[in-house]
Amino acid sequence: MEEKKFDLNSLIGFVLLGAIMIWYFYMNQPTPEELEKQKSEQIQEASEADSPETENTTAVDQTQMDPATQVASDSLALVNAKNRLGIFAYSNSLPSATDNETIIENDLVRIKVANKGGQITEVLLKNYKTYDEKPLFVIKDQNALFNLSFATLDNRNLQSKDLYFEPELTQNGDNQVLSMRLKVSESQYLEYRYELKPDDYMLDFGIRTQGMERAINTSESLRLDWKLRSFRTEKSIKYENQYTDLRYLQDGEFEYMNAMSDEDEEEAKEVDWIAFKQQFFTSVLLTDEPFSTANLKSVNLVEDEYIDTVFTKQYSASIPLEAKNGELDYSMNMYYGPVDYAVLSKYEGQQLDRIVSLGWGIFRWINKYVFIPVFSVLSSIIGNYGIVIILMTIVVRIIMSPVVYKSYLSSAKMKVLRPEMVEINEKLPGKENAMKRQQETMALQRKAGVNPLSGCIPALIQMPVFFALFRFFPANIDIRQHGFLWADDLSAYDEVLQLPFKIPFYGDHVSLFPILASVAIFFYMQMTQSQQMNMQQPQQEGMPDMQKMMKMMMWFSPIMMMFFFNSYASSLSLYYFVSNLLTIGIMLVIKNFIIDEDKIHAQIQENKKKPQKKKSAFRQRLDDAMKQAQEQQAKQKKIK
Repeated sequence: MEEKKFDLNSLIGFVLLGAIMIWYFYMNQPTPEELEKQKSEQIQEASEADSPETENTTAVDQTQMDPATQVASDSLALVNAKNRLGIFAYSNSLPSATDNETIIENDLVRIKVANKGGQITEVLLKNYKTYDEKPLFVIKDQNALFNLSFATLDNRNLQSKDLYFEPELTQNGDNQVLSMRLKVSESQYLEYRYELKPDDYMLDFGIRTQGMERAINTSESLRLDWKLRSFRTEKSIKYENQYTDLRYLQDGEFEYMNAMSDEDEEEAKEVDWIAFKQQFFTSVLLTDEPFSTANLKSVNLVEDEYIDTVFTKQYSASIPLEAKNGELDYSMNMYYGPVDYAVLSKYEGQQLDRIVSLGWGIFRWINKYVFIPVFSVLSSIIGNYGIVIILMTIVVRIIMSPVVYKSYLSSAKMKVLRPEMVEINEKLPGKENAMKRQQETMALQRKAGVNPLSGCIPALIQMPVFFALFRFFPANIDIRQHGFLWADDLSAYDEVLQLPFKIPFYGDHVSLFPILASVAIFFYMQMTQSQQMNMQQPQQEGMPDMQKMMKMMMWFSPIMMMFFFNSYASSLSLYYFVSNLLTIGIMLVIKNFIIDEDKIHAQIQENKKKPQKKKSAFRQRLDDAMKQAQEQQAKQKKIK
């Protein structure tokens, strides 16, 4: 076999490769400052290793990695950080580059702010508990995100949530001030500033930069992403989810997103504040200078209202922040607290009371100026909220009793006239006489001074009160977790029996207050059936049997009430139960002791003798229209 000859070219190649490797390790060896930092970090890690939580892990690391290998690994990590973050790697090299948190708190709220991201990672409301008596957190276990995305001048896209801020906690009088700075040097930084006052849920908050025009590409908008998965805090998932929605103030006008939509997304303009609302608690971001735009999104996380869930909604807001003269300077506020009208209305000029679900238009007006003041006065005197609701119901029914009286009076008048209206029907039978029959009936009513609509108007007047209260109780945080009789919580359903199965549209439990309210409605409708029939015209040919329809409604309405309110607040069912009982009592008093049908009959006869008053313009137009219709009908009959 031929012997291999020595290859000089191969030798030269190996020598050059070795020289390159020696040069690489020489150029990348740690500086004295980096070696000192690594040493201090090793000392810190060694002290942390003495704790029970890290003892086993540290032992494994020490057996697997010698000091020289550890230094090389840390050096490589530092190089990787510089490659990934550029000059922002400076913040990750500071002693504050740890997962520590700083606490600011008062008697109402405790807030934790993390070094990583400079964002709030925990908010505890001290004076409230969840439905199962656990501490009530608005933010906890990474259910929230506050992140600023930006581009650097060296073409990197970074996010504040991945970077470490340096905390500094100071006092401003009685206020606690926490400055969180993301540094690229001692004189260049992005700052989040939190200031918490005593006895206040509202945080002063600011975002500003100093000297960052040499680090951040401010020719492009920075994007603020604020997200929250709202915790379930109440007993009824379905009921809570109906009142959990995203609300915002846009160019001075209040807006909200559909609470029951699986997914809803909107783009808002000139936004003053954004509220991620739960039924009784909310997170709000406010700004002194309105955000030019904000992309808002709400996603429903409740798949089955009968299955326990941790979260109800996923909220997100994406907001572009514009730099001025190369720097950011935004003054804002953050509110983490109860959806309490008394608390939110104190922040004047912000319209934060609109976060409370009191309804719209006249319903909100009634709640704001009638029910809230009445409830506040009564609850300040009486400690039991169940009794307060009963007394409030009595006040409302007394105020509405003249309306009930008007309705009964109209019914009594129509009852007196009914024999004469029957006589008109018998005198003018058949469809061909329908128009004339109607004219004579109206003439009789006008001559007797009876207005058939006067019985309907009182019922219409009561409708706003009904809908206002339907909004008032679910929004009233004062009754939350306060019980009455068998109800443990007046803001939730009063479960007296848990069912081993689910009934469609009813649920898997039995609530007693809705049953009592349904029974009261049944007897109320039974009493008013004859009154309502008196308000109707006598039965005419071709018309449906009104009596049968009334009987169907008498059964249908209570059953609907029982099903619909089974998962609603027991305070609402309690109100309707007591209200219907009082209405029945008032009706009995009016019928038996106030209204005298003989006097009404005599008064009607006197009215008939009086000269007929001049018709109003509306009545004249109505009569003319009926006359034209009658003439047209006669012409068509002749043609046929």
